Amino acid sequence: MAGSKSQEIAAVDSCSSSNADCVMLADKRTSFDGVSIAFHWLTAVMVLSLITTAVWHSQSHDDVLRVLLLRIHRSLGVTVWFTTVSRLIWRMTHAQLPPFPDQMTQAHRSLVQISEYCLYALLVIQPLSGFGAVLTRGRSFSLFWGHFPPLIPHYPAVEAALFVLHRLSAWGLILLITGHALHALLRHFVVRDNTLQRMAPMLAATPSQRQLSLGTAKSLT
Repeated sequence: MAGSKSQEIAAVDSCSSSNADCVMLADKRTSFDGVSIAFHWLTAVMVLSLITTAVWHSQSHDDVLRVLLLRIHRSLGVTVWFTTVSRLIWRMTHAQLPPFPDQMTQAHRSLVQISEYCLYALLVIQPLSGFGAVLTRGRSFSLFWGHFPPLIPHYPAVEAALFVLHRLSAWGLILLITGHALHALLRHFVVRDNTLQRMAPMLAATPSQRQLSLGTAKSLT
């Protein structure tokens, strides 16, 4: 067993000079590629920031702070949308996806995939519904470092519908993210199938596995 691991690590070290080794290791990889991992954690940080600014805005009584928080919230929402679209493009073209753990049943895998697709859908819908609600108010608005005049007339019914969709999708996103995090923690620490290692190679069970995961991710990006 130790000899086999040593050979795999040696193959990682020489991967840059051997495409065949890279292909073989891609089939054995236990984590996503480096770009997918970066997209994942960047999205996680931005979504947490979105939730924080939304809650803070709703609780604040300082008008100046509320305006600032709203600008940050809208800017983060637009950034999340572009990040998600870029992530989907990368996933469909260049991403290296590790296989599911062997212990997972087909039904469990299907449930995980469905929840993943729902997360992607909400990460696209949520910012669009929010920005649509802003536009259909028929007022000027701030975004990033600019201030924009009204772009379309006021459509009260459309604004109300988009705002309801925005709030409902926000709750859906929070529930799915919470479930996603709890599932990963449960699988990693209770079932011990190293699920977290897929998006966090540094959590590999052993130093040799950690080196293999990190080396493979670097060689394939």
